[in-house]
Amino acid sequence: MPVSSPLSSDAPDDNERRGLQLLIVDDDATQCRLISIAAKQAGHSVSLARSCVEALRQLQDQRFDCITLDLMLGDGDGIEVLQAIADAKFAGSVIVISGMDAARRTAARSYGRSLGIDLQSLPKPVDLAALRVCLANLRKTALGLPVVHTWGGIAADGVAARHRS
Repeated sequence: MPVSSPLSSDAPDDNERRGLQLLIVDDDATQCRLISIAAKQAGHSVSLARSCVEALRQLQDQRFDCITLDLMLGDGDGIEVLQAIADAKFAGSVIVISGMDAARRTAARSYGRSLGIDLQSLPKPVDLAALRVCLANLRKTALGLPVVHTWGGIAADGVAARHRS
């Protein structure tokens, strides 16, 4: 049986294994749980904020690679959190996950981008497959690697070519 050395090209380096530091900002316990489980299963570290105030406090105290953000929170509007993210010069990505209609999600996405925030959006209830694709792409981008996953399917380093022969 072959022994893999630390220098083996088959062994992923620590950067490839490092998950994202994810902040979930949502006051819906079910959505928090679903997003958290999906993120943890994909190897990401998760922190929760159930309100605008809690999100703002965590953004001051910790560093995150990505934030999932509900726009309708019990103590305010997620737009306030977007503004605080911009004020803090947050360099990561934001995924808006909201039950608002598509027009309001699009408006929030446009506003976030006008603030210089890399922002995507998904409707509630969250499609966990779409969330996993977003997180996988963000992980690759954070590591400076090319994005492998696409919305139309998964491109996996020539796998399709190997199966055609």
